Amino acid sequence: MTPANAPADTPTTTLVEREQLHAWARELGFAAVGISGIELGSDEAHLLDWLQQGCHGEMDYMARHGTRRSRPAELVPGTLRVISVRMDYLPEGQKHAEAALADPGLGYVSRYALGRDYHKLMRNRLQKLADRIQQHVGPIGYRVFTDSAPVLEKALARNGGLGWIGKHTNLIDTRSGSWFFLGEIYTDLPLPVDPPASNHCGSCVRCIDACPTAAIVAPYRVDARRCISYLTIELQGAIPEEFRSAMGNRIYGCDDCQLACPWNKFAKLTGEPDFHARHALDASSLVELFGWTEQTFLQRTEGSAIRRIGHARWLRNIAVALGNAPTSEAVVSALQARTNDCSELVREHVAWALAQHAPSSGAA
Repeated sequence: MTPANAPADTPTTTLVEREQLHAWARELGFAAVGISGIELGSDEAHLLDWLQQGCHGEMDYMARHGTRRSRPAELVPGTLRVISVRMDYLPEGQKHAEAALADPGLGYVSRYALGRDYHKLMRNRLQKLADRIQQHVGPIGYRVFTDSAPVLEKALARNGGLGWIGKHTNLIDTRSGSWFFLGEIYTDLPLPVDPPASNHCGSCVRCIDACPTAAIVAPYRVDARRCISYLTIELQGAIPEEFRSAMGNRIYGCDDCQLACPWNKFAKLTGEPDFHARHALDASSLVELFGWTEQTFLQRTEGSAIRRIGHARWLRNIAVALGNAPTSEAVVSALQARTNDCSELVREHVAWALAQHAPSSGAA
């Protein structure tokens, strides 16, 4: 589809020069930009097999949209190209992730969720990028996405040269690691595509070995039903007991596979103040966090991705972490204070946690 203000024989390379697009993206805080076509046949087959195996757990939305997830032109008719962008999110000044994980008295929050929810910020920046493109070439057909629709964002970003999909299924770049968000512009603008990224995992299996719950069941395949990120964020009900001890002090998400990846020695810190840790969530005590009332939870998670799980699941996750913490008067007292919580979900996990500190459990 040719932009309305361009002659039909206008070479696509003159619509938007690649260097100009990259410059606009950098001005808006994106670390990189890539352009891909819309063919995702092999990725669609991989997705359908993953769904058939039930690896999505309760995430019914993964199957709800059918092939629109893997066929961009079915989601947005007229789409010819996808502009993918990366934005670094690893905050400067955070308590080091490994140090937080090693302290069982602290609650570990996935690094992407320490600050402001990225969805609105990235969506606004993508809109500005689309506006810049339209100022340059005239009206175009487009839609912007930030994990807000059925989009195979990692496959599209790979095809646009932004990195390869690692064995842990996260996108990795040789110069920037994997601590970044992705966003997309679906457009009818016939831009020249970038070469896809090549795979550099080699024989490395550090991410597989590092997964606390063995959720990476094979290279390039994660069974969400075993994944701590799924268990603490997506799962609505009780966390299966078989995974509770392995969760350690992880109360929202899990970064172990990324922490183990050797390519993250090249990771870049974010320049976005909104992604910096709020309310000391990079190093807060479990006892303190477990004491948050629902009002406190809502106040301190305003504008945060954490708010989406709600207060009850927040307490559920922390109860498990307190069950894994060393036995102390403070830990036991905090748990006992919620034995009659209004949420049955919380009460069940509190009872499990207290049982871990009973003398017969062997806890120290």
